[in-house]
Amino acid sequence: MISLTVNGQRHSLDIDDDTPLLWVIRDELKLKGSKFGCGAGLCGACTMHLDGAPIRSCITPVSLAADKQVTTIEGVTPSQGLSPVQQAWADLNVPQCGYCQSGQIMSATALLANNPSPTDEDIDQAMSGNLCRCGTYPRIRTAIHQAAQHPLYQERRQPEKHHD
Repeated sequence: MISLTVNGQRHSLDIDDDTPLLWVIRDELKLKGSKFGCGAGLCGACTMHLDGAPIRSCITPVSLAADKQVTTIEGVTPSQGLSPVQQAWADLNVPQCGYCQSGQIMSATALLANNPSPTDEDIDQAMSGNLCRCGTYPRIRTAIHQAAQHPLYQERRQPEKHHD
């Protein structure tokens, strides 16, 4: 038995320790927002958060997630409306086919949680492991900058230090 906390809800599952977390989330818990892309941890479509850090769930054994906090795309959506990142995605029509977007949003959410005022270089680095066959990278970057203006992230910013 493995105990998982997914999106704040505790689950006890009788599953092999080496089963990829993605398949546990999709097949056992029926949360279908995270996608299977490459199965090798290269494309980012399966990105989830493990204790707040983005991981590739297609190559993460479920045993590594035991007794930790797992957050999926379903877990970043507030009970009312959209998260700031999701709202920016919608406002700017970021997705084309949309397949990679849950992973993109999870990586962008983790970036803004750790760096509420990212530069283009910060965004490029944080998002470099998320591939988009449609090439919506410029819109993704613009959406991240827009989401960073949300009060949720504004209040996390460190005041700029002025040197006299």
